[in-house]
Amino acid sequence: MYHPKLLDHFRNPRNAGELEDADAVVEVSNPVCGDILKLSVKLRDGRVAAARFKCRGCVASMACGSALTELLQGLDPAGMRALSAAVVEEAVGELPAAGKHAAVLALDACRASASRLG
Repeated sequence: MYHPKLLDHFRNPRNAGELEDADAVVEVSNPVCGDILKLSVKLRDGRVAAARFKCRGCVASMACGSALTELLQGLDPAGMRALSAAVVEEAVGELPAAGKHAAVLALDACRASASRLG
């Protein structure tokens, strides 16, 4: 049912948790399914040096949160805004139709963080 890359991110989440000294912390939710994603981002020299996530939601949302933290590494806020849901989905291999919302949730968190960072 799920792509092996998605299952790997779910079973072995990267960068789970919070950053105490984060430059931006955002929490976004999907009102339809109830999934919640919290993203913490720390910049160094204007680029993402660390990103952490916490998620309460489905397998796909947790996997997309994990993948997002890897995608953010080294990006500046403009690069964060340039990410797309398709890039997040590609990072987890593939999402079933019922899980497409998970990539959008991750992207919402990414863009909200970028807005706070400048």
